[in-house]
Amino acid sequence: MGFSDFFKKKTSSNVAKDRLKLVLVSDRANCSPEIMEQMKNDIINVISKYVEIDTDGLDIKITQTESEGNNGTVPALFANIPIKDLKAHK
Repeated sequence: MGFSDFFKKKTSSNVAKDRLKLVLVSDRANCSPEIMEQMKNDIINVISKYVEIDTDGLDIKITQTESEGNNGTVPALFANIPIKDLKAHK
């Protein structure tokens, strides 16, 4: 399952907005879009080993948040991954 699979049911304008957000956030986090895409795919692959996820409601992004030590803002990973069902252990 590739990153582009998450955009199948969205309109082209929504896809463009999501891609622009990805580029802007990756620039702020000093991380290339390719690395962000790879990181998202890795997270999804690991979680998918244990649970069935709803890819239509999937939202993984890097945002800026205030650091605890008053050092300004730092990148933070935000993941909203709807779970459909738990997978049986082998």
